[in-house]
Amino acid sequence: MRSVPLLCLALAAAVLVPSAVPASAVAGDAEGFDPAEADAFVADYLDRHGLPGAAVAVVRDGETVFEAGYGEDSRGEPLTEHSRLRIGSVSKSFTAFAALRLADEGRLDLDAPVGRYLPDVGFGRAITVRQLLAHTSGLPNPTIVGPADTLEEGAARTRDWTTVTEPGTDYAYSNANYWLAARVVEEASGRPFDDYLADRVFAPLGMDETVNATTTGDHVDGLADGYVTAYGTVLPAAGAEEMNSGAGGVVSTAHDMASWLAMQQRGGVGPGGRRLLPEELIRQSHTPQRNAERSGLGWKRSSPGIAPARISHSGITSGFNAQQDLVPSSGYGVAVLLNSFTPSREQAYEISSGIIDLTEGRDPDPGAPTATLVDLSLGALTLLTLSLGTLGLRRASGWAARRASWSAWRFVPRLLPQVAAAVPAVLLFLVAPALQDNSYTPVDAFLLFPALTVLLAALALVGAVLTAARVAARLRARPRP
Repeated sequence: MRSVPLLCLALAAAVLVPSAVPASAVAGDAEGFDPAEADAFVADYLDRHGLPGAAVAVVRDGETVFEAGYGEDSRGEPLTEHSRLRIGSVSKSFTAFAALRLADEGRLDLDAPVGRYLPDVGFGRAITVRQLLAHTSGLPNPTIVGPADTLEEGAARTRDWTTVTEPGTDYAYSNANYWLAARVVEEASGRPFDDYLADRVFAPLGMDETVNATTTGDHVDGLADGYVTAYGTVLPAAGAEEMNSGAGGVVSTAHDMASWLAMQQRGGVGPGGRRLLPEELIRQSHTPQRNAERSGLGWKRSSPGIAPARISHSGITSGFNAQQDLVPSSGYGVAVLLNSFTPSREQAYEISSGIIDLTEGRDPDPGAPTATLVDLSLGALTLLTLSLGTLGLRRASGWAARRASWSAWRFVPRLLPQVAAAVPAVLLFLVAPALQDNSYTPVDAFLLFPALTVLLAALALVGAVLTAARVAARLRARPRP
């Protein structure tokens, strides 16, 4: 146990961040946008924030004007605009698009109860498909869920759930909404969700490099390894196996995401002029739904204070971070895919915002490496915790001797602060991985936020050792009969 913090710090120091040099770029001469400036900004941002790599695409009025990759993967291969990366919850916009295609074909009614398509779901009569897509179903967002190997098994986990708010009355983001929406797509289409996306969404858009994985354990050819940032560097983050189809299962590339954003800008028209969806349904997906705050169908409007206003969705999953933005006022769109995840900052959002600044004629600010500073501050607290623990251990005998005459009822409460210090780590590393038989391990828990979990581990170690030392010292100090 004593070696845990030092081992984690050593691992962090041993991982080198590849140089953020662009692997390739496709540039066009777009009014108000200089691809060279975007290239320099992204490279500077990655270097400043200690990120291993990125893939970026910029579109304008339905045409790609810039795409490039930066850094390397774990095999030393350069990341390019064709590198496959997980896009996390950005996948939800594809799930919504699939549902809209079925609605356009008359095979799915967005305002029909979910129970029409999933009769075994207990709350199916109360919730509509539209409410799933707009996050107004009232279903909770699960923190820890049991394992599942198929979309059907994953959606079945919600069968006996109850809503926490009345459906249609309030916005509450939940991945469960999109597991169920994907199952509705399966039932309405009569096809597996992966196949429907491949044939009816990805193929018509020429997104030949994009696939949907049912679980994070499914093999995907060419998928780049993911990382988590820690103390200014990165650690490999494979992550636990999860069934996230519908909510976060898509693996894509910057090149393909440019095709996706371009189609959105063209109002549902794909490559070669083929219409995939009526413009009204595209507009509807971008429009905030009733009682859904700023949420549309798979997309979300930016906060009122954000300028220029944008239509977006972000994605975070173990080892990866993604952002897609459409800016209606200028006609630009940006996709950013990262092969890393920063627990205290959405780096993909910041990079996309900087590129949008460039399209607006503003100088982007790569900002201070605040996530690194947060980690280093947590690291300093970890060292302070270990130092104070060492001092307390040396003084344990004297501490117990001064309280040797105390009764147990008076002595034990003085141990509670040290015992309490261990509780968060016990819950995170031991209890949480055992809940509902999920696939998380203590290593996965550590990788959620390495700098913080190392601190929690240090507090637990110090608390346990100090408590044991004080109890042992008291027993030794007690007078013998």
